[in-house]
Amino acid sequence: MLRDLFSTNPDWTLTIIRIIFGVVFFAHGAQKLLGWFGGPGLDGTGRFFVMLGFPPGRRYALMAGLAESGGGLSLGVGLIVGLLSRVAAVGIGVTMLSAIVMVHGRNGLFMDWFGARKNHGYEYHLLAIALAVVLVAKGSGAVSLDHLLFNSNP
Repeated sequence: MLRDLFSTNPDWTLTIIRIIFGVVFFAHGAQKLLGWFGGPGLDGTGRFFVMLGFPPGRRYALMAGLAESGGGLSLGVGLIVGLLSRVAAVGIGVTMLSAIVMVHGRNGLFMDWFGARKNHGYEYHLLAIALAVVLVAKGSGAVSLDHLLFNSNP
């Protein structure tokens, strides 16, 4: 059972998907948690959750930031290096599904590229869920700690 969690198809495509996916979600989490890359940090993220109807406080902001940053890093190492990538991908998939249900679903499919609406749709979230499903199904790819440590065969 544990070996199945680490097994991976040694495909370079999965490696590329995993690294880009990890970097993007690390950056999103860092915006929410630390205010890096022009993000709001915990206080701004906390205000966003209050707008959604959650009680005031930094707890929900911290949970969102850790879900994205923790998913991007997957227990401190994560998607970027390919350790426990399936676990990280499940976390990101659940986070994106929650974002669709709680926030973006009511705005339709498409992002607001030209400022015609106030809010974005959920197309980005669907793409992230699709990438998460690929990583859960196939694993970390050729260049990953999962592959190195468990020397998996396709």
